[in-house]
Formats: sequence, C-alpha cells, structure tokens
Amino acid sequence: MKGKNCLIFGGSGQIGRHLIRKLTKNDYRVTVVTRNIHQKGHIIKTQGNAGYIDIIEANIFDEIRIKSLFERADICINLIGILYEKKKNSFKNIHTLFPSLLAKLSKQYNLKHFIHISALGINEAKDSDYARSKLEGEKEILKNFPLSTILRPSIVYSVDDNFTTSFMTLLNRLPVFPLYYSGKTKFMPIHSSDLVDIIYNVISKNIYSQIIECVGPETLSFKEIIEKLLNLIDKRRILLPMPLIFGKLTAKFFQLFPKPLLTEDQLRLLKYDNISSGKYKTNTDIGFPAKYLFEKEVEKYCYMWKQGGEYSKKNFY
Repeated sequence: MKGKNCLIFGGSGQIGRHLIRKLTKNDYRVTVVTRNIHQKGHIIKTQGNAGYIDIIEANIFDEIRIKSLFERADICINLIGILYEKKKNSFKNIHTLFPSLLAKLSKQYNLKHFIHISALGINEAKDSDYARSKLEGEKEILKNFPLSTILRPSIVYSVDDNFTTSFMTLLNRLPVFPLYYSGKTKFMPIHSSDLVDIIYNVISKNIYSQIIECVGPETLSFKEIIEKLLNLIDKRRILLPMPLIFGKLTAKFFQLFPKPLLTEDQLRLLKYDNISSGKYKTNTDIGFPAKYLFEKEVEKYCYMWKQGGEYSKKNFY
C-alpha cells in the first residue's frame, strides 16, 4: 500500500462519507476540504477514528490555500459536482476550471494519483451545459495530469442521496407524477457503497485506466425506477407522460427556486440514456462488478416514506 495520505474535496456528500469510512478503516489518513467547517465538520468527524481525519476549511477557488494542502498528499480525490448553477457555482467553474487546477497541482507536487468523479453519458448530451462542462473538465485533467483516473458513474443512490429520497418525497405528496420522454430514459443505478469500493480498489491496486464507466448490475428505465419506488412505499399514483412543451414550462418555473426540482438543462439531459457506452472500460472490466440491487437496497430505508414509518421497517440483518 504505497499512498496513505488522501486529500479529498467534497467529502461531506453521500460518496464522501462512505469513502472516508472505507479509507480510514484501511489505515489511510484523509484530509477533507470543506467550505464551512461549522456546518459539515461534525458530519465528517464521525466517519473515522480520531487521528485519521483532518478537516480543513477553505474556499475551493483560493488557489494559495489549496496549493499548501498538496505538500503532504499522495492522492487527490475530487468528488465535487453540482446539478444546477447558482452565483459563482457555475458548471464551468465547478466541473472544468476547478478539476483542471487540481490536476495541475497533482502534477506539480508529484502525486501518485488523481481520481475524479465525472458522469456517465456526457459524450452524447452535447446540448447540455452540465454535460459539456464535465467533458471539458475531463479533457483538462488528462492534458494536465495523465496519471489520473476518471470515474463516470450512472445515478448514485443510498440513504443519503438526493435521488431516491427526493422522488419518494414527491411520490408521497403528488397524486399525479409527470414522465418526461415517456419515462423511457435508461439508467444503471449504482449504490454508493459499490462506487466507494471501486474508488478504493483504484487507489489500493494502482489502477490507472483513464476513464472507467461505473454502473450497477441492472438497467432500468426511469418509469421502472418510479414504479419500484411506488411499490416500496405502498403508494399508487397516476404516471402521466408529459408533452415536452409543458416540461419546458415547468422547468422554467422550478429553476427559479433556490433548490430547483427541475431545470431546463436537466430536462435536456434526461433525453439521453445513462448506461455504459461500450467505448470505455467498466467497473466489471477492471474486476469490480457492482453487487447491490436497486430495489433491495432502497427497501432498507424506504420505511421513512411509508404509512407506518419506523414501525413498517423490516429487519434485514
């Protein structure tokens, strides 16, 4: 095990929390960068034993502050990503310029590895600002630090996600649920634990494949995902195919909110399947197939949206 000091950006999210637990359990020391230590520090501190985690408060655009963190790092991991733009957090800043900076610093300080989380399906979604910024970020990374591994996951889910939890909340409240593009868009959802296992093995086994598509064991349409969630929370709802013109009007309205449920860019992105392309290696090709099944895993935490709440919880252990 060569590299034991990991510098992590985006460590307070669902992937970050799982990853910190995995790394510290296996004797890696981690330095986690957060914008607000008072909001996120208590979450990060509980993910590993004392002495294994350092928490640094820094603005990710403060290059001088960021640069000093690379002096004792062996590995840099970037988990930062956004689904919608606001103020300084533009797609270009977060998905292109910031990863490019990390790649340059990784080269400057001779790091052993730089691992960057991108997204699946971005080659095809050329009319999406999100996808274009992700793709440009990948190009900058590989240009500035070829010893990088870019992971492109499909939708990542877990009890801490903003995907299954948001949809179960909406399905609880709405009598009718809209299906854009008739709900035919395909996904290969991957559980956060599976993705973390892939990241850990990329680090510990020194895997330098430049782009790896990270997918779960099942291919599900958006409609099938919604139907599974409805079944899990014991609800019946009308699933209504929504004409695109109404979808665009809805997105225009929702994207005015501080935390929009839907944006025009997300609507464009939903046109494209989110499955392995066949152009790059997948996690199965490098020897780490995903093992967690979507419905079985969501069943472990869906009780929070069911009629009986805690009392409807099943014992899985």
